[in-house]
Formats: sequence, structure tokens, C-alpha cells
Amino acid sequence: MDGWSDDPRTELWKAISEVDADNTGWLVDVVTERGWPKLSEVGEEAATAAWLLAQHADMQPDNQRFFHQLMEQAVDAGEASPRFFAYLEDRVRVNSNRPQLFGTQFVDHGNGLAPRPIEDLDGLAVRRAAVGMEPFEEYEATMHEIWQRDGASADPPDGD
Repeated sequence: MDGWSDDPRTELWKAISEVDADNTGWLVDVVTERGWPKLSEVGEEAATAAWLLAQHADMQPDNQRFFHQLMEQAVDAGEASPRFFAYLEDRVRVNSNRPQLFGTQFVDHGNGLAPRPIEDLDGLAVRRAAVGMEPFEEYEATMHEIWQRDGASADPPDGD
């Protein structure tokens, strides 16, 4: 659906796209009325579900950036996961053709799985540690294991 693969799986992706659009619309309504779901109010499971909806709102970049802004405020207030926000930060950056900060997004351009461009590689380890992420080398190895297990014809894992 995001151009990761030449395998269109048209009907499946159409159904997924429709569900994602509905879910994203629902989340827009919720956060417009109530703000980003606070961990202290909704709990970890619901907060994670909201983040997943935001993370996968690639087909609605304006809404994804809106979620990003609200989640950033929640992180600053201690009401959202900085680690999850790092994934969303990278997703928004990649979708805006900017280098990612945390190295969570990968792509296969036909020659194997590789991280999308990363800004300031020298600072990557410090940024990842600051939000509770494992070292990049461990994460990259895990991404390659998932990619090999699931087969290179599937969509690349994106760390969510």
C-alpha cells in the first residue's frame, strides 16, 4: 500500500485502506474533541492503539502530522510514550521526504532491506537511548530477521 512492494494485492490493500481511513477519521474526531489520549486516563493498551492508528495514517498525511503534534504535547506532559513518539516522528519525517531521527523506518528498493536515510548518524545512539530504544544495531538485526522470516515479497517491517 505504501509502495514497499511491486505485489499489489489489490483487494486486500483496498480493504485495509478503507478500514484505516475509517479508523483515522474516528481518531481525528476523538482527538479534536478531547486531545491526545493520556496514559493516565485511558491506560497503556488504548494509548498504544491510538499511536498505532496515527503511525499507520500514511494515506492521510495532514492527519498524521496533526496526531504527531498532539502526541508530542502529550509526551512533553508525561502522558504518552516517548519511544512510540520516536516511531511516529520518523514516520512523519519519511512521509515528508526528510531523514528520520531514530532509524525506525526501513525500505527495500530491490537490493535488500535498508534503513531509510537517518539524520546525524553520530547522534543516533544517544537519541535512541534517550527514548528507551535498544541500540540501532540490535534493532536493525531484528528488522532483518523479521524480513527474512516473513519473506522479502511482503512489505518491509517498519518497526511498529
